[in-house]
Amino acid sequence: MRLRTAVFDLDGTLIDSLGLILASYHHTMETHLGHRLPDERWIAGMGTPLAVQMCEFARDAAMAADMVETYQAHNLANHDQLVRPYPGIRESVGELRSRGVTLAIATSKRATATGMGLRACGLPEDWFAAVVTADDVSRPKPHPEPVLLALRRSGEADSSRAVYVGDSVHDMRSGRAAGVTTAAVLWGPNSRATLNPTTPDLWLHTPADIEALFPPE
Repeated sequence: MRLRTAVFDLDGTLIDSLGLILASYHHTMETHLGHRLPDERWIAGMGTPLAVQMCEFARDAAMAADMVETYQAHNLANHDQLVRPYPGIRESVGELRSRGVTLAIATSKRATATGMGLRACGLPEDWFAAVVTADDVSRPKPHPEPVLLALRRSGEADSSRAVYVGDSVHDMRSGRAAGVTTAAVLWGPNSRATLNPTTPDLWLHTPADIEALFPPE
């Protein structure tokens, strides 16, 4: 059965925000803990909401809330200088749109930062039939709720006709639980070895590989 809907993660998939994410992480750890921690610890949690990630580093809920606030302030202040599109992404997403593919986003980012990221990378929000953020769900990835909500809001009633394109283990697990085809991208921060235990249905090496999933009629 042909695919007709593409749901995308945002960070590490549509937009290259790793430099910004790590800079905000370093700033937050130095501010609250007095030292940096390995980047790998933060990257492993990418794909889950910020508040969930901070609980790993904070002593208690109040400290976690303060760390989230510090991170968000730094992130928004430095956003446009450090975020960039992945080469070829805009062209490939635009090509899918021209072929009549339904496009959606399911991200663990908050709505304000999601809008900023799309604008900074030249991806008009109105290209997407649904944009589901952390503000829209009560059970974030790896729970299937974000992907299922993106399908519902975009009008896709058949999960077998949809693919979730993402860069993290949390993306793959969310897509698998939602019953869609899972496609792991290899241009993001995670390696094939990291993603392999989630057994993605498809591997995408370049943004152009997305187009091959939706051949012209």
